[in-house]
Amino acid sequence: MQEIAPSSSPSTLTAAHDRRRRYYQRIKPLHLKPLWEELHALVPNEPRTPCVPALWCYADIRPKLMESAELISAEEAVRRVLILENPALPGSSSITQSLYAGLQLIMPGEIAPSHRHVQSALRFIVDGRGAYTTVSGERTTMAPGDFIITPSWTWHDHGHAADEGASGPVVWLDGLDIPMVRFFDAGFAENDTARAQHVTRPEGHSYARFGYNMAPVRHDHASGTSPIFSYPYARSREALARLQRDEPADPWLGWKLRYLNPLTGGAPMPTMATFLQLLPAGFNSRIHHATDGTVYCVVEGRGTADIGGQPFRFQPQDIFVVPSWAPLRLLADEDTVLFSYSDRPVQQAIGIHREAFLSA
Repeated sequence: MQEIAPSSSPSTLTAAHDRRRRYYQRIKPLHLKPLWEELHALVPNEPRTPCVPALWCYADIRPKLMESAELISAEEAVRRVLILENPALPGSSSITQSLYAGLQLIMPGEIAPSHRHVQSALRFIVDGRGAYTTVSGERTTMAPGDFIITPSWTWHDHGHAADEGASGPVVWLDGLDIPMVRFFDAGFAENDTARAQHVTRPEGHSYARFGYNMAPVRHDHASGTSPIFSYPYARSREALARLQRDEPADPWLGWKLRYLNPLTGGAPMPTMATFLQLLPAGFNSRIHHATDGTVYCVVEGRGTADIGGQPFRFQPQDIFVVPSWAPLRLLADEDTVLFSYSDRPVQQAIGIHREAFLSA
């Protein structure tokens, strides 16, 4: 708010405030607001997010997910998901102002029918084996720790082939850019005419073409999304284990790798970056700030995430969120692996991403 000269008398100050208040009331019906009353909120000295740190304990959520299977089928629900909503953003279906997160459940013998939408999606497998997802005619089987992409406007369906020796429910973390697309009012979606896609390429086809630091010579990939849509955990975990043997841990991040689009070297999706990091037993990180609010899923290990001075104890399969610019310190009781995703590619594309690594 604009300051009134301190030399003014109390009566003058009161009169000035009254005049301004009456003026604001007169311009309000014209849908006008004075910038000088809003400037500090619109252009803050540093990020002021309404989001709060939070942790979702998987042991508490899993029984609720299983109960949902008794209430509605995957086909009727289209996607049977419990949304992880930031406690400070009720009604928004958002975990941060730009990101969505949910836990999806599919039971043996079920199909979540084929559809497509402009929102980009990622799947990170949390619990169970035997389910699959099919993206643009290529199927991939899901295993815990796998990172799978559904690019914008691609047909995709999920299923659980109980008749092929698989058993038990499968749960994965859905991460989407729904709030970003909603901000631009640019959302489209379409249901397929068939429940499930016809598989036209063998499993592992995209990885064979692009996953070995090579690409077909005559391939023309116009999409900004990685041509690899399934990144198996076994390969990613092996890379972290090799780094742990060969080099010291970064004091802030441990050993942290970002998933790549092999054709560009950038993020696998235009709107979301994804990471996998290993923290050694006894690790106590230095404090790190970043403007990209980040969602974490615990793959292995136990420890504490200190977010803005709030300690959150985590264990495997738990999920927690670090809001924009919140100071983060990670402590590992044992060797710990964390998957995470954020809106970093968008922030970098428009030149607003910022990080700070504190020395103490």
